[in-house]
Amino acid sequence: MFIVKAPAKVNLTLEVLRKRSDGYHEIRSMLQTIDLCDILHLEVGQGIYFQCDMPGWSAEKSLVSKTLNLLRESTGCTKGAKISIEKRIPLMSGLGGDSSDAAALLRGLNKLWGLNLTEKNLLGLAAQLGSDVAFFLHGGTALAVGRGEIITPLPPLKRMWVVLIVPDVPLEPGKTGRMYAALKPPHFTDGTITETLVETLHKSSKFSPSLLFNTFENIAFDDYNMRRVYVEHLVKLGAPHVHLAGSGPTLFTMFQNKEKARELFTRCKEQGMKTHLVGTL
Repeated sequence: MFIVKAPAKVNLTLEVLRKRSDGYHEIRSMLQTIDLCDILHLEVGQGIYFQCDMPGWSAEKSLVSKTLNLLRESTGCTKGAKISIEKRIPLMSGLGGDSSDAAALLRGLNKLWGLNLTEKNLLGLAAQLGSDVAFFLHGGTALAVGRGEIITPLPPLKRMWVVLIVPDVPLEPGKTGRMYAALKPPHFTDGTITETLVETLHKSSKFSPSLLFNTFENIAFDDYNMRRVYVEHLVKLGAPHVHLAGSGPTLFTMFQNKEKARELFTRCKEQGMKTHLVGTL
């Protein structure tokens, strides 16, 4: 049996530069894995069997089925597998759980089935699965460009503590696509926000949350309930800043001091919010 962790991520920056001729958007984004993880248990079996402990999760609606089929088609492998997923990353939360599971499955089945695929091979498959999957093959701190599939590892971010708040809103299948479709030219930037943060890491300069940026906040925070009920309320509870994780709806704030992060986490729990206290990886 192989056990593979699939960490969540937050976008420290997410800039959209333009809409491309292929229908995708050109982005610049700094990504950071965090230690909220799904755990995949993989073992050789007869046929293919998926099991997950999270209500509402479906293998058919997840990238894991597409990942497994792509891997078998591209390698000709006919071996079976039993795949059990301890799901800790909320569904459709903007934290990249489905993409991370796909990347973990690529790595895990490569070992379980003895495929001996190179990193280049795995990255090629990841690019066919989704924009974030390639990042999760690297993890850590990284720059994503193109439609998000071109990944450059960066110097690691100094350990920070992240408070995640998952708003109590209905799940929205296809949310990311709709968010991109809602962007207008005034929401586009030239990539310099991300470049500034990259330069800060290379110079080992002090990281400041003021450098964080997510263009989807232009859309999501227009929603009165999101802004008033969550964003403004979190600031009142002591959040130094509030940002959207990916395409949302999860919100996050970062601290260098774990105790201050724990204080906010506790206040949010006392308010009945669905919240997690995690660290950067």
